Amino acid sequence: MEKADIGLIGLAVMGQNLVLNMADHGFKVSVYNRSAQKTCDFLAGEAKEKSITGADGIKALCDSLASPRKVMLMVKAGQVVDDLIEQLIPHLDEGDVIIDGGNSLFSDTERRTKSCEAQGILFLGVGVSGGEEGARLGPSIMPGGNKKAWELVKDIFQAIAAKVEGDVCCQWVGEGGAGHYVKMVHNGIEYGDMQLICEAFHILRDTLKLDSDELADIFSEWNRGDLSSYLIEITADILKVKENGEWLGNKILDTAGQKGTGKWTGINALEMGVPLTLIGEAVFARYLSSLKEVRVEASQLFSPPVRCAGIDKTAFINAVRDALFASKIISYAQGFMLMREAADQYGWRLSYGDIALMWRGGCIIRSQFLGEIKTAYDNNPALENLLLDHYFRSAIVRAQDGWRQTLVTAVQAGVPVPAMSSALSFYDGFRSEKLPANLLQAQRDYFGAHTYERTDRPRGEFFHSDWKEMVKQ
Repeated sequence: MEKADIGLIGLAVMGQNLVLNMADHGFKVSVYNRSAQKTCDFLAGEAKEKSITGADGIKALCDSLASPRKVMLMVKAGQVVDDLIEQLIPHLDEGDVIIDGGNSLFSDTERRTKSCEAQGILFLGVGVSGGEEGARLGPSIMPGGNKKAWELVKDIFQAIAAKVEGDVCCQWVGEGGAGHYVKMVHNGIEYGDMQLICEAFHILRDTLKLDSDELADIFSEWNRGDLSSYLIEITADILKVKENGEWLGNKILDTAGQKGTGKWTGINALEMGVPLTLIGEAVFARYLSSLKEVRVEASQLFSPPVRCAGIDKTAFINAVRDALFASKIISYAQGFMLMREAADQYGWRLSYGDIALMWRGGCIIRSQFLGEIKTAYDNNPALENLLLDHYFRSAIVRAQDGWRQTLVTAVQAGVPVPAMSSALSFYDGFRSEKLPANLLQAQRDYFGAHTYERTDRPRGEFFHSDWKEMVKQ
């Protein structure tokens, strides 16, 4: 019996669709799932008459694979990944490959890469984005871990990945946990993008009293310009869906879920001292949405402000569009800041242009906008911040008047815009030669003798003042 090119464990929707994608590209795949019935149903259903075989256990799966064996895990992140690695290793030989394609925390991937290497096994932590459609038709794939392992699976992953203008949305990211780190930042930016779109929707709905049909037209129009993206596209589609003549969204409970990757991004930014303000606010906005019962109670206790009147509809729609675009620039600038700092701290050689390319197709945040990011880093690989690139600098300057007007109107109307407003505050702080941190340092020195640097002395020299005594003089 001909051996399979790769094995896959975990036949939830993502796992099934990746297997079908691999089979469609000429690869023979062996599959295993803890539930034997799920394996049987899959083989009898969509996998029928394809180059896909099933295994009834871990040993059988490993025995069915061509050497060097390649086993991909598509299971929930956490302990189950460690458990499966432990079960696999006795049935693998030196030089075989284990691939974790789930949303694992990058530090777990760092640990697993080293642990497997000590046992002669090559490990990859691979970020896969695009949802079930991407997995079936071409996802964005972000591989990291053991470079030797990448060479063994490169042909498979690049064959099944999304393609944009001939470019493959799957390139080597880096050693250790680099692949899962980049996927984590991708998901953080995804949180930011979704929150910004929701804020634009909220502002337009509540200030202009637009219905879902009008909002669908607006988002469809935006999707034809430089905001063109998968998330804008599906937002327009969602706004068109009705049930019994009413927009279906009105019947969806306004409490948002999450799986943790946005939170991980924020925690890592805090640990590394990177001001990832917009993504942080996007995560907190989901937490606030979960307080449904107390929000309902508060809505009865606190009167809303008087709604704005006399708004020029067309001008304000354009202003909200500018606010969304400018805030989106800040979100990506912060995300790439975080990856730049991670590369320095973890010793990775990240190619930011390639990362932007990988995100251009297949993934949830795919957009026209990412092509400009790739161009920015192609022009200057050492670019310290996207806001310093000519395209993004010019774009944010053009958009800032509408951005500011949108936030003024939102505040006056009592519409919460945490992500957009944090983005503007970051921009204003970033472009400020002087911030009030001099007062803050004086406060720290006053109560805690933490010292401070002076503008009239060289950097690196620290001073302390006896503020109480100086006040008396």
